[in-house]
Amino acid sequence: MNRRVVHTRGGPPAEVLTVVEEPDPTAPERGQVLIRTTAFTVHPGDLQAIEAYPGTAAQPVPAGVEATGVVEAIGPGTRVAPGVEVGGRVTVFLHPGAWARWIVADAEVVVAVPDELSDEVAAQMMVNPLTTVMLRREAQEHLAFGYDGFLVQTAAGSSVGRLVTGVCRFHNLPLVNVVRSDRGAAVLRERFPDVPVVSTEHPGWTDEVRKVVGGRPVSVAFDPIGGKPAESLLDLLAPGGKLVSYGQIAEEPISVHASTLLSKSLTLRGKNVIGWWLSEASAERRTSDVATAKQIALGLTDQFDVAAVYGLGELTGAVEHAVRPGKVGAVLVRPW
Repeated sequence: MNRRVVHTRGGPPAEVLTVVEEPDPTAPERGQVLIRTTAFTVHPGDLQAIEAYPGTAAQPVPAGVEATGVVEAIGPGTRVAPGVEVGGRVTVFLHPGAWARWIVADAEVVVAVPDELSDEVAAQMMVNPLTTVMLRREAQEHLAFGYDGFLVQTAAGSSVGRLVTGVCRFHNLPLVNVVRSDRGAAVLRERFPDVPVVSTEHPGWTDEVRKVVGGRPVSVAFDPIGGKPAESLLDLLAPGGKLVSYGQIAEEPISVHASTLLSKSLTLRGKNVIGWWLSEASAERRTSDVATAKQIALGLTDQFDVAAVYGLGELTGAVEHAVRPGKVGAVLVRPW
């Protein structure tokens, strides 16, 4: 029997998610690939979407959009990406219902996994690297980025934050990392000793950021938190600066007066990787970005930490762990 994670309403994921049994899938049809899942990542973004789900669904809604596994069968006449073959390891994104033992996915969302990558990295190979690609592209739209302008990012110790740091180091882009605690700052300095880190544990942390940049402009800021941290970033931005909000960890809204945006000609942009992938990325851009995501995974493998691995019967524990403050690395589930 196949086992799949579903929900029928919005709410706290630990309360609304459940595992159901269903018949094993039949042979894939044309354009489809049958995959035996070996691991999937419980992304905080997945949980935010589940919590925000409106109303009650008439039918169970399958959870998750990314997973890794092994190809068991390919539908007749199906065109697949290079390297995708029966018995080969693949990652799927964007596939609603990826949190399952068996997946029947459209061939266009199935990507071959390089042999050098473990399942633990392969399970994270698309969402976080593609988010990093999306953010860098947003930053590159600012004329000062990559020249005299600094990038500042909050939640720099997160999975995405570490990848952003790695990419900035590779391209020699000026960056200041911001984390919530002195302990987190110390851990991040060990990983990236040449990248300045500021902790928000102390009042006046924005002044410390200004000291680090030494009079150069803060042109772009990345923030997955919202609330007060985002407001502080708006204050840090130089005239013409841009804040990219890509998450909603904080419960409180971003409170900003229109005069703050108008007087400094600031841009506040909301982005999420799923919406960006579906509505803004052309087929050619997707192919290029998938290749970039693989290169990020290969080049920054040591930044794909795993906080813990759970079984499918331990789903509640996995969900609670995925949003635990101070967590370092992804929470994975092995469904077998």
